Formats: sequence, C-alpha cells, structure tokens
Amino acid sequence: MGRKPIRRNYYNNSDAKLQAKIMRGFKTGLTLSAAITALILISFIFMFGYDFLTQCNYFKAEELTVSGANILSKTQVLKQARIDKGMNILSLNLATARKRLLTHPWIAEAEVSRELPSTMHIRITEHKPMAVIDLGRRFLINTSGEIFKEVSASDPGNLPVISGLEFSDIHVKGQDPSMPFDAVINVLQLAQTPESVLPISFIKRIQVDRDIGLTIYAPDFESGLIKAIKIGYHDYPSKYAGLKDVLVYLKKRPEFSQLESIDLNNLNRIVVQPARIESATIPKNERDGFNFSAMTEKGKRT
Repeated sequence: MGRKPIRRNYYNNSDAKLQAKIMRGFKTGLTLSAAITALILISFIFMFGYDFLTQCNYFKAEELTVSGANILSKTQVLKQARIDKGMNILSLNLATARKRLLTHPWIAEAEVSRELPSTMHIRITEHKPMAVIDLGRRFLINTSGEIFKEVSASDPGNLPVISGLEFSDIHVKGQDPSMPFDAVINVLQLAQTPESVLPISFIKRIQVDRDIGLTIYAPDFESGLIKAIKIGYHDYPSKYAGLKDVLVYLKKRPEFSQLESIDLNNLNRIVVQPARIESATIPKNERDGFNFSAMTEKGKRT
C-alpha cells in the first residue's frame, strides 16, 4: 500500500503569521512611543535650558556700545532698539532689534550683535541730509537724493532749500528722475566737492524753473557779492568754471561790490548784471549788464 501525502496545517501557519504581525506592530508602536517620549523629554530640556540661560544673571548686559550716531544720541538709539542695561543679552532677538532701528527715519543701516557674556554692540549709519525740499510740506533729502523724513524743529537748519519742484519730480528707485530733480541733485553734489567754487554751505536756496532751469541764491557767498546765480540746465562743471573766471575778473573791478545776478545759462554769453544801487560808479555801457564772455574774448585779442 502506498503512503498517504502529508497535509500542511494551514490553520497553524495562519496563527503564526498573525502572531508575528502583532509582534511587529507592537515593536513599531513601542519604538514610536519611545521616540515621542524622547522628543518630549528633549523639548523639556531645551525649554528649561533656554529659560535658564535667558534669565541667568551671568548674561546680564553690563556694557552697551553704540557707534555711527551723530544726529541721534546713544540714549535715543538704545531706546529705539529697546535694549536696556541689565537685560539678558541672550533673550534679545537681534533681527527684531535691527528692524526696530531701521524704522527710525534717521537710520539708514543698522547692525546689532552681542559679545558674551555681557556686551551688546549697535552700529548704525545715519542718513546724511543734503537739502530741504519744499513741496508745500518740507522734507529732508539725503546725499543720494532720497527723501527720508519730514522736517521737524530739531533738524539741522543750515541746509539749502529747494523750491519749484513737484511731488511727481521726486526720484523713485527703479525709475529715472525728472530733469529738474536730476539737475538739483547734480548741483548739490557738485557743491559738496572740495574744489567747488560755490560750496554747499553758502547755498541758501535753489529755485527751479521748469523751462529755464535753476537759479542759486547764496547771500553770504563772496561777502554778499552776488544775489542770484542763474545756471539753467546741464554742463554744471563748466558753468562753475565760468563762475570762477567771472569772480577773478570782478576782483579787479572794485566798483562791482554787489551784483544783481550772473547768468551762466550760455557759456558763450555770460551776462553780469550789476546791482542798481551802484549804477553811478559803474561805466554807462555796463550799468544794464555786460557780456563777460565778449569782454574777455576782446581782451585776449588786444
């Protein structure tokens, strides 16, 4: 007789697989639980450590340094950053303190850093005011030609005043400035150069005429010699050179102690207009003004 084939016990195999699956699930759950517990424990450790460090007297601010402040005082800068002596330097968010500083109209750039264990450093760059622009309301513009604040009583009072511009003339980043505004900035920047014949400190006012250009009023320039200097548009370095030549010539003519204006719009025809009060001492052919360019050219030929 032949042997009967051995039948596999499918029921026992199914039970074994189920038990193995349960054990794997249990191990996975146990691993996840352990990981979550570890994360919670680590979080508590970090929270405790953070609280300990940010409240520890060892990191208390003992020295606060501020550099770059000329218009603002150290107290004003610290107040703006909300940094106080005695505070824990690790509790301060440096990025937030920097943002607070940059909201102040006088501060163009700012940097905040800490030096363990007890020092805070603030470094700022202030806007450099170049002039006051009168648009019905008065604003300060910096050396880049950007408006950075409205004029207040505490601001410097010895700046040139620009009149005749409109809000539409104001330079916006990414756009070309209008010709009148660009002309004003060019003249002011030229006046700040060391070799400028007309330093910016003497310029009291610049009047803008959209058609004929700029007129400079500098009552203290050359001891009040010239009431108005008409320089129009464009080619300002050459016009300043022409002004220098006129001044050299006038020093040889003592009867011209005061001028109504010098018109430099056309360098080939620089017109000098004497003040009316001096007409009696000035030759008749020069009382209503004279063409400086023509006179100097004639002098060269003779």
